[in-house]
Amino acid sequence: MFDIGNVLYRWDLRCLFVKLIDDPEELEWFLANVVTPEWHFQHDAGRPFADMVAERSREFPEYTDHIIAYSRRFPETIPGPVEGMVDLVHALVDRGVPIYAISNFGAQSWAQFRPSAPIFEIFSDIVISGEEKLVKPDSAIFELALKRFSRRADQCLFVDDRLDNIAAGQAMGLAGHHFRDATQLESELRALRLL
Repeated sequence: MFDIGNVLYRWDLRCLFVKLIDDPEELEWFLANVVTPEWHFQHDAGRPFADMVAERSREFPEYTDHIIAYSRRFPETIPGPVEGMVDLVHALVDRGVPIYAISNFGAQSWAQFRPSAPIFEIFSDIVISGEEKLVKPDSAIFELALKRFSRRADQCLFVDDRLDNIAAGQAMGLAGHHFRDATQLESELRALRLL
């Protein structure tokens, strides 16, 4: 069971806004105060872009165009796969290992991004937080995923870059791997005889 952001695909709001804001100091201020990861996580939890953009634009009217760009150009915050991970997923599937994803990802941003990432066609199932209005590390999203995947917790290895999500999964009985890079994950998969 894979997380997506910064496990399978890199994600960084800076990748979009460096194209829109030339001044480095202004860019840092904008990413710390206007379009921030914490603000974006409302979308992961199920809040529509339209509501978020309207509210934030009232707070920061001088940045309305940038805030609208966040909702329309979200895939530009995803610069590409994490090195080695697409090959690793294919290797697992080639070995007959069922592959799933459980990700904090907004429903609308997922709909924008998903067509550009054919790797997800080989996943058995994917739970997207914004579609379910449940987010990691809430145990409810893990319960939903296990039910939908028809798996017991002790049958699963959960791979995520956030320790709080790993801890929540482990509390549910999942084995956890704190993701840092594909090389370390591959070593663990080999130790578990999944590769």
